Amino acid sequence: MCGIIAYIGERKASEVLINGLKRLEYRGYDSAGIAINDKEEIEVKKGAGRLDELNEKLKFSEIGGRTGIAQTRWATHGEPNDVNAHPHMDCIGEIALVHNGIIENYLELKEELLKKGHVFKSETDTEVIAHLIEEELKSSQDFEEALRKALLKLKGSFALAIVYKNDTDHIYLVRNESPLVLGVGNGEMFAASDVPAFLAYTNKVIFLDDGEYAIISKDSFLVKDIKTGKLKRKEIQEITWTLEMAEKQGFPHFMLKEIYEQPNAVREAIYGNAETIARIAEEIANYEKIFIVAMGTSYHAALYAKYLFQRLAKRVPIVEEASEFRYEAEELIDDKTLVIAITQSGETADTLAAIKLAKKKGAKVLSIVNVVGSMATRLSDLVVYTFAGPEIGVAATKTYTTQLTVLAMLITALARHLRTADERYLTQLEEQLTQLPSFIEEVLEYDGELKKLAEELKDRKDFFYIGRGVSVPTALEGALKLKEISYIHAEGLSAGELKHGPLALIEEGVPVVAVAPNGKLLEKMISNIKEVNARKGFIISLGDSDELSKVSDVFLKMPKIDELLSPVVYVVPLQILAYHLAVLRGNDPDKPRNLAKSVTVE
Repeated sequence: MCGIIAYIGERKASEVLINGLKRLEYRGYDSAGIAINDKEEIEVKKGAGRLDELNEKLKFSEIGGRTGIAQTRWATHGEPNDVNAHPHMDCIGEIALVHNGIIENYLELKEELLKKGHVFKSETDTEVIAHLIEEELKSSQDFEEALRKALLKLKGSFALAIVYKNDTDHIYLVRNESPLVLGVGNGEMFAASDVPAFLAYTNKVIFLDDGEYAIISKDSFLVKDIKTGKLKRKEIQEITWTLEMAEKQGFPHFMLKEIYEQPNAVREAIYGNAETIARIAEEIANYEKIFIVAMGTSYHAALYAKYLFQRLAKRVPIVEEASEFRYEAEELIDDKTLVIAITQSGETADTLAAIKLAKKKGAKVLSIVNVVGSMATRLSDLVVYTFAGPEIGVAATKTYTTQLTVLAMLITALARHLRTADERYLTQLEEQLTQLPSFIEEVLEYDGELKKLAEELKDRKDFFYIGRGVSVPTALEGALKLKEISYIHAEGLSAGELKHGPLALIEEGVPVVAVAPNGKLLEKMISNIKEVNARKGFIISLGDSDELSKVSDVFLKMPKIDELLSPVVYVVPLQILAYHLAVLRGNDPDKPRNLAKSVTVE
């Protein structure tokens, strides 16, 4: 949600910034802009629309200068138009800034500034910050001091990149509850919302923490505490994945590439956690009060974890959407509580807030995270990385299957430690875990068949996805994928719920996707499918039992796998189907409308 990039060095800044913005497009945006701080003035160009169109129209790349900031904006305050696009400036054009986040007290600040004669041009909360710094400069000739005083008056979440006309040798960066990372080059410095924005130039990074600001020049950086102004020591880290890993490599879309990367991603998740899992399982073994918090696709992974906890570890966790956890569970958390947070980016605002609350109440926090060095990893007591690598497509694919994989590894190891499940059965599960990559490779071969199916179904207006037990999260995730990128209405639900209302919507030709692995609920599932047949719904079933072929219009024969691990494999055809439906309907599956990769504001 919003993408920030800043550069100072010897290169033409506008070119670096445009390249960075292109690598941040996956975060979602509706407008974009750039500000270059040259010797004469700060030159700003911005507008609503896609980046390539704006670059052609406004000639971003023709702006000279070696110091600048830029942003792709996703509207929160003020409609997406040219005026509300970032960067924003003060009254006299000496300060320009870009902002990711929400200023909660902006109306109060704006009223005060209006009384003092400030003139506002936009409807955004962001513009308040530029005027606030301008006001502070009236009583201080030191820009850093004025900036810090202004920051202390802000309430909310904000990542900021700021240039000041009278200081062309520095860029000012701020982080508070919105992601921002510095890139350390050779005679040049970068800052961005995410590492891919500058990974073409450097893999050396510094992750800013909440309540910190940085001052960068082409040769140096300083990081300080907002409240005290005191210098903070920060370690430079090296990113191990390459820019090539974030490129399409011949695929038409990032989403399809990332779907096909899943065998290797799952393999990395398994072998990358071989030692970590056993240690963490032992450390969390004594906790009986367990909360699992997440949002979106990660929430479906949390639901999957619930079934594993119940079936294998004989624990009954409470699964909460992170946005609700803070308001519903606060009085239940104490030092005997384990909170498991699942977040791809490690920067999801609601999940971070849940982690902070859990820490405040004394709970042990374990985070399942993909992005190394993200805020969730720094706040948590324990971390399991999914090792999926960069995921550019907004709709989660490989990050979801790797989340499921590490959860299955962790809870299997926990059950072994607790001795709550048959050891021979756990050994079978562990053996099948190592086979997951080859199982996924098998189902990827359905790509062509699923494309033909998508051609048949692309004009349908409603889809239903059903499952029982551990397959319910797969049904929910399949429906979510379809909604996210094809814009077709879809519902995911327990098949047992059909007769309690949804069956009224099933009529001739309505597609119903049945997730039906072999297990103790297969007979029940077949009975539910027959209920759909009786209403002439169009059944697409996934399973390894030939009985399904007798009651289905389309049957996808899946590898023989234990039902507890089946969600890792069964979700892949649903991702592929959603992808082809999106493309056939003329949508860009990498950049679905109204959505952002990382939801960094509430």
